[in-house]
Amino acid sequence: MRLGLHISDFSWPGGPQQIGPVLAEVAQQAEAAGFDRITVMDHLWQIGAVGPPEAPMLEAYTTLGYLAAKTSTITLHAMVTAAVFRAPGLLSKAVTTLDVLSGGRSMLGLGAGWYKEEAAGLGLPFPPLGERMERVEEVVQVCLQMWSGRQDPFTGKHYQLERTLNSPMPVSQPRPRIMIAGSGERKTLRMVAKYADACNIYTGQDIAAKLRVLREHCDREGRDYDQIEKTSTMLFDVGADGSRAGDLLAQLRALHEDGITVVYGRMTAEGYQRQLGVIAREVIPVIADW
Repeated sequence: MRLGLHISDFSWPGGPQQIGPVLAEVAQQAEAAGFDRITVMDHLWQIGAVGPPEAPMLEAYTTLGYLAAKTSTITLHAMVTAAVFRAPGLLSKAVTTLDVLSGGRSMLGLGAGWYKEEAAGLGLPFPPLGERMERVEEVVQVCLQMWSGRQDPFTGKHYQLERTLNSPMPVSQPRPRIMIAGSGERKTLRMVAKYADACNIYTGQDIAAKLRVLREHCDREGRDYDQIEKTSTMLFDVGADGSRAGDLLAQLRALHEDGITVVYGRMTAEGYQRQLGVIAREVIPVIADW
């Protein structure tokens, strides 16, 4: 099992002037600790589970580019990109650019989006869920075409591209990995089986049951189920003194037994630096052989 650090809270002391330096320090600590990847949310307002809308929030791809310059080995991606916020050609270029500038360390995390108030507040498109799901699939198709080197037109229901030129091509081979997040059994997990290299299913759901459905979709698509990363996201809290590291290990063990192979941990802003050392010493060495 491997761990990712999901950075969702930028409410560090010192205001906007300190966000950049603290973010860089956190990322470098995570890389040194042995985390496999770092993710940020694709939100422009803070989400209710973390804080009020007015709390600090950074744009995802600008942030990932900054993190690429401040790290050297760790994988970087959005958890996850709202498919309707960017035209697919632009999104493919953003992920490609991150991949090239990071030396092949980018992934594409993709989902339908859900924060209607954020989209309305900033004038971003937010069609009904059925259409958003259709757009997720077309976005993936466009990215795959652009990353294949093909330049012929793409004609979909929602997107039309006259020439899918993408230069430079990504460094990652054969292309950046794709995560499709969500647990919808009829549409989302079908798309994971058809297109993706990873899924993301939230804790609190019956993960084992969702993965059985994914396996069924893989069988229908002729896809090797074992080639897909099974990931989840949860709160990491080892306590102020590290006394709850055992509790975190027990939670990770349960996810491992359900079939999860990568767990992304989110923390409160004041918890990042305090907890990373404990996780490096007491958690990552234990789960490395799971």
